[in-house]
Amino acid sequence: MTAKPAPNVLIFLLASIALIVLPHFYHLPISIFGFFFTLLAWRFVGLWQPMWLPNRWLVFLLTVIGLGLIYIQHQGIFGRDAGTRLFIVALGLKLMEIKTERDLYLITFLAFIVAASQFLYEQSLLMAGYILMVCCTLIGTLVSINSRQPQPWVALKTAGVIIAQAFPLAIVLFILFPRIEAPRWMLLNDRQQARMGLSDSMEPGSISELGVSTELAFRVKFSGALPPAAQRYWRGPVLAKTNGKRWLPSLHQGLEAIMDKPTFSGTSYQYTLLMEPQNKNWVFALDLPAEFSKPLSRNVNYQLTTSTNPDKRSEYKITSYPHYNTGTPTRIEYNDATQLPDTPSAEINGLVSQLHGFDKAPETFITALLNHFRTEDFHYTLTPPVMEDKPIETFLFKTRYGFCSHYASAFVYLMRVAHIPARVVTGYQGGEFNPVGQFLEIHQYDAHAWAEVWLEGKGWTRVDPTAAVAPERIEKNINVDALAQGEAIQFANDANNGKAFAWLKEARQLWSNVDYNWQRWVINYNSMNQAKFLANLGVGDIKTMMVWMVSILCVITAVLSAFLLYQKPKTTDQALRYYQRFCRKLAKRGLIRHPGEGETDFAERVKTALPQTAGQARHITDIFIRLRYGKDAKEVDMKELAQCVKAFKIFDTLK
Repeated sequence: MTAKPAPNVLIFLLASIALIVLPHFYHLPISIFGFFFTLLAWRFVGLWQPMWLPNRWLVFLLTVIGLGLIYIQHQGIFGRDAGTRLFIVALGLKLMEIKTERDLYLITFLAFIVAASQFLYEQSLLMAGYILMVCCTLIGTLVSINSRQPQPWVALKTAGVIIAQAFPLAIVLFILFPRIEAPRWMLLNDRQQARMGLSDSMEPGSISELGVSTELAFRVKFSGALPPAAQRYWRGPVLAKTNGKRWLPSLHQGLEAIMDKPTFSGTSYQYTLLMEPQNKNWVFALDLPAEFSKPLSRNVNYQLTTSTNPDKRSEYKITSYPHYNTGTPTRIEYNDATQLPDTPSAEINGLVSQLHGFDKAPETFITALLNHFRTEDFHYTLTPPVMEDKPIETFLFKTRYGFCSHYASAFVYLMRVAHIPARVVTGYQGGEFNPVGQFLEIHQYDAHAWAEVWLEGKGWTRVDPTAAVAPERIEKNINVDALAQGEAIQFANDANNGKAFAWLKEARQLWSNVDYNWQRWVINYNSMNQAKFLANLGVGDIKTMMVWMVSILCVITAVLSAFLLYQKPKTTDQALRYYQRFCRKLAKRGLIRHPGEGETDFAERVKTALPQTAGQARHITDIFIRLRYGKDAKEVDMKELAQCVKAFKIFDTLK
């Protein structure tokens, strides 16, 4: 433990640590990332210039600087980010004081912690594979430290064998070991990292910011047929209050108990929804959710929310009906849905009057307004012009270029001017079907806003004015490949891009299916899912679970032990094979090496029995011992051993 580390072991270790910290580039401030890699480069230089390494006072100063950087960047010392930065800074500082093999062990174990901390930020299959690779290099470092002949590639091979042997044990422990969920108050979440997603308010243009984001929002797998594309509305926050520019949820949520219960008809859709981590506790169910279980609940606006931690990926089973009747609104709902920020302008009143909003049935006015959007010079775009002053009037009578939020807000405003209760609903629309995994993927660029109008005998009825202007937005998916290259908005079935990205789309779908199953069956394998899975196997209590786990672990251990203990001569190393060939030559003359007899003792017996071969036997024995147990063995020794064994011959009979 006090021996000086070999240079090639140090190089191996430093290279492994560089690979471990590299993925933290996206999570560390540039100052701390630069601080660590400066220390790492300094230690590399110290391999060839030891006098350049810092003394203990300079190490103390570096420690103060590192702790100062952590505190300044995080404004504290607790939490995921602060803890990760503390371990990385400590790892860099420890590199400055490597003197013995004991220091290498401490650094290696600290590096394992830094490698595991990456899973606090990202849990993808690619990252798991990368961390497994760097852990293999760390185990290879431990092998090199304990080897008499530290050779990196041999050490990596040994580390790979060790990991392969541990895999069956790890799988059994993962499946059967009781999973304990930490209480929410113990979770050290860092809220500084913003997540892309819908907001609980809307201004014209706010959703268009999501329209260029390819970030995944959630995945949905149906137990039967998929709903038609025109019915794939994923319900989110309902916005009823407005100041003419910004739309907000109602301050009076009311009580669900005094509301009419929605009635459902037509085809039902059962599906499993896998939500990605987000800041809000919203769950975007297919409009309108009818059946669900805890931890889900439905608010007065028929939006689902969850009581679980939204920062974690979660899976829910839901049943929805596209056809429903919500009944009569409460007085609060009606007042919120008819609220206007000020007196409508003459232009607004003129448009409503022109479209018979004051003198015809609501259905007639809705049809006329949709035809107005469809036949007049209105355009759908992700980059509408800025409309700071009176955005609704500016959009309707001047620019006429807008995104879904412009059309939904203008539609709802005009409905209210005509004394028809209406409100804005935000969420997602559509989703890309993955034919490999048979599920829908809903991304942030699928964010959408539509309108709900209350109609007598029908309740809250969905009306999407965007579909009147750009029906392809509802029926088709946005072409994400063209969008990522900065091109104008296109849709998936357009002829000008169908072939260009075909191979890219197929590869993405294949990988997405792999990632979906990884997230669902591995990352989302919590205590609830574990209980369900084991119940299907007949394991219903903790005692049975422990019996299964111990029994399977014993079987795997016995199999691995038998495999490791059963060693064929062909699997031994090259030096031993040469020595065994030497022993077989002596055995042919009756001089057999006894079990447990050392090489030196056997050489002495050969000297007594065959004095004429004593010199050759002693020389062969010395080379073998040097190769097998010595630290200064060279490749030329192996060649010499092979030549000596080949030349060894016995001419005399035994005395």
